Amino acid sequence: MDNKGFISIEYLFSIFVILLIAIPLLFLSQSAIESSFNIEDNVAHRLVLDGVANEISQVNSNGEGYSKSIKLPSNLGYYEITVDKTKLTIEYDGKKGETLFPLSNIDSKYKLHSGQSYKISKNSEGKIVIT
Repeated sequence: MDNKGFISIEYLFSIFVILLIAIPLLFLSQSAIESSFNIEDNVAHRLVLDGVANEISQVNSNGEGYSKSIKLPSNLGYYEITVDKTKLTIEYDGKKGETLFPLSNIDSKYKLHSGQSYKISKNSEGKIVIT
């Protein structure tokens, strides 16, 4: 038997076994990385939604004539926040999230877009108006 040929067959077999183990690990790590990016994106949009809800609650808890300006961040891509009487809904990249806020007196439905500035105020009738 030729020792050189025997060593190269052993070498090829060990490379094959290493590839058999490494390829599934690469696929698993890729899905884990994608999952972490999705979670990061969801949390960032959720923080924007909670921030807007907090601003509306602050204006609502203060007296008539109180107002606050907000600027929605544009670094998260395009998203749209819908303000209803009892909830806020954010829609982005085919995803949707919402948060409830009770005891707010919003006069109508509003759509807020990323990168825009808005003024949230409480009018003389005690209703929340977003312009």
